[in-house]
Amino acid sequence: MNGKVVLVTGANGGLGEHVTQAFLDAHATVIGTARHIRRNAFPSPNFIAISSDISRYEGAKGVVDEILGKFKRLDVLAHTVGGFAGGKTVAEIDDDTWIRMLDVNLHSTFHILRTAIPPLRKAGNGRIIAIGSRAALEPGPRVGAYSASKAAMVSLIRTAALENRDAGITSNIILPGTIDTPANRKAMPKAVFSQWVQPSTIASLVLWLASDAAKDVNGAVIPVYGTGL
Repeated sequence: MNGKVVLVTGANGGLGEHVTQAFLDAHATVIGTARHIRRNAFPSPNFIAISSDISRYEGAKGVVDEILGKFKRLDVLAHTVGGFAGGKTVAEIDDDTWIRMLDVNLHSTFHILRTAIPPLRKAGNGRIIAIGSRAALEPGPRVGAYSASKAAMVSLIRTAALENRDAGITSNIILPGTIDTPANRKAMPKAVFSQWVQPSTIASLVLWLASDAAKDVNGAVIPVYGTGL
């Protein structure tokens, strides 16, 4: 990743911090964005923090504009932003929950794609890697808003793959099962954590998909479900 300029969304999240560190370890210049993030989140001179809400077009555009102003290029978009809400049937879901799931999971993806794709096309071999969810393909009861937003996200990423292959861009999405993060452990303290997906596993896959070795992988929807199938 030497010389590559990488944007990681949700960079200080439970998964995003592992993805960010993986790119830093590979000697990329990493711009990490989140609603609240600080420069000292990662002790690397190659890390830059930009606080922004990318669920709005203005927020996403501001991040990409700042990157282009400093580096004149963008090579990789690793989109790890996401959120979860559950517990209600489709008939019970309130407007606020529905809109919040669309904002954090779908609208953030849409706005960062529409602003990042033009410079990624100019890079000649740009890479887009997004983190979705198993629920996009296997919805369960009482997670309707979450599952629907993640399913739409899959469609958007695959569409981007078709529309930009002429420019050498690859666009792929990883669908993890439950990820072993502190937040998930707190929410499900009686679960068998060893069966969950390790964040480092996903980070390694993201890094590989961003590499030249993965140039022939485009439009893939990749399940990573852990051992507790």
